[in-house]
Amino acid sequence: MNIVVLGASNKQERYSYQAVKLLAEKGHAVFPVHPAISEIDGLPVFKCLADISTPIHTITVYLAPERSAALADEILSALPKRVIFNPGAENPDLAQQLQQIGAEAMNACTLVLLKTNQFDNSSGTTNNVEEHIT
Repeated sequence: MNIVVLGASNKQERYSYQAVKLLAEKGHAVFPVHPAISEIDGLPVFKCLADISTPIHTITVYLAPERSAALADEILSALPKRVIFNPGAENPDLAQQLQQIGAEAMNACTLVLLKTNQFDNSSGTTNNVEEHIT
């Protein structure tokens, strides 16, 4: 799967860094996005979503809601199949817009989904790990 980590970090203590690493370890094609970083552990970092020409399956968001709101048009234009809003990144307005274009929007922790083998088949699975936004 092609996965974008929006708000990726090169700081090892950050969850977004850990997500980049674990997604790659699990065999996903990872596209970190951050405007001021050029590389994370050998992976090229994209300045913005528009720089990614590959179809995107999932965008996992590690940005405060006001930051993702400013990127709403770019996120919607990427036509992801799913967007995961990690803890602290929840954005109900953007989630609603995503659902209107047919994308799945959920509040969940990407790391927990990966570590519990729910990432690839998370649709419809709650197990207190995620909340599908309706």
